[in-house]
Amino acid sequence: MIPVILAGGKGERFWPLSRKNNPKQFLALDGSGKTLLQSTGDRLFNLTQNWDNLWVITSGDLATGIKQQLPQLKLENILVEPIGKDTAPAVAYTTLEIVKKYGENAIIGFFPADHWIPEDQSFQDTIKIAEKIALNQDCIVTLGIKPNYPSTGYGYIEQGIIQGEIEAHSYYQVKRFTEKPNQETAQQFLDTGKFSWNSGMFIFKAGVMLQELAKYTPDLLAILKAKGKEGYYELSKISIDYAVMENTQFASVLPVNFPWDDLGDWNALFRLFKQENNSNVAIGEHLNKDTTESLIFNSNKEELIVTIGLDDVVIVRDKNVTLIVKKDRTQEIKNVLKELENNPKWQSFL
Repeated sequence: MIPVILAGGKGERFWPLSRKNNPKQFLALDGSGKTLLQSTGDRLFNLTQNWDNLWVITSGDLATGIKQQLPQLKLENILVEPIGKDTAPAVAYTTLEIVKKYGENAIIGFFPADHWIPEDQSFQDTIKIAEKIALNQDCIVTLGIKPNYPSTGYGYIEQGIIQGEIEAHSYYQVKRFTEKPNQETAQQFLDTGKFSWNSGMFIFKAGVMLQELAKYTPDLLAILKAKGKEGYYELSKISIDYAVMENTQFASVLPVNFPWDDLGDWNALFRLFKQENNSNVAIGEHLNKDTTESLIFNSNKEELIVTIGLDDVVIVRDKNVTLIVKKDRTQEIKNVLKELENNPKWQSFL
C-alpha cells in the first residue's frame, strides 16, 4: 500500500496555538512529545517499513516544515498544492502522480496528518484488512469509527448490507453519509448500532478512484490530467466526500475499534486529558479558584493564568494572544480569524 498523509490543513480551531506557519499538525498536543504529523508519519512507516513509499500532500507554506519534521521522507514524495481547494483535488492530483510510478492497480490510503490514534498495532492490523478488501473488491474502503457517545461534531456513515468478512472483521456497503447531526439525531444513530463516525481515512485501488472521479467530477480530473497542479487555479473547492463518496456505488465501510479522535478543536484536548478526579484540564501554569469543567492552556512558562468562579470555558494563552471562549462556541474561532485576516493591523496575530 502507498500511504498518503493529507497535511494541508490550517487547524484554525486550535488558534492561537495553531498559526498560519505553524498549524495544528506541527504541534505536540497528545502528550507523546511528538508533533501530530510525526506521530502520523511513524504510524504509517511502521505499516510499510519503507519511507520511499510514504507520500505527503500539503501547501507551499508548509512544505519546508514537512521536510523538517519528517527528514526521512523523499523530497519527490512531498506534493505541493499551489492553492488549497479541499480534499477532492488533493486526492485526485496525488492519485494521478502515484499512478505514474506504480500504475492503476496500486493500493493507496489517505490519512489526515492530525488525528490521535494511540494504538499503533491495532491501527496497522485494521489497515491491512482494509488493504485486502480494496485489493480483492472494486471498492473504496472508508474506516468508520464505532461511536461511544452521541457526538454532534462528526459526520456519520450508515452501514447497509454486509459485503463480506476478513479475519473476523465485517465490512458493509455504505448506505449513506450524513453531516454533523443535532444531539437527538446523534443519539438515534447510536441506538441503531448501524452508524459509524466518518474518520476521513480511506483506502482504494487507484484505478477505482480515477474511474469514480471521471464519473462524478469529470472536469476536475480532466484539468488535472492535462495541466497537473497548475490546473488548481481553474478548480472549485470540493471535498472528496461531496465529489465522490456520497455519490459512488463502490463505497464500503469497515467499522473499527481502535481509539481515535480527530482533535478538531480545543474540546478534543479536554476529552483527551480529562481525569476523573479533576473537573478541569490545565496545561501550563494555572491557579484555580472555583473554576470547573474548563480547559486552561498556557504555553508561556513565565506567565500565570488565574481563574476565579468560571465554568465551561476554554482559556488559551500563547505568545501575543489570549483566547477566552465558552466550550460550546469554539467553532466560532474560525469566524474570528476571518475578521483578523480582513484587518491589516491584526494580521500578525494569525
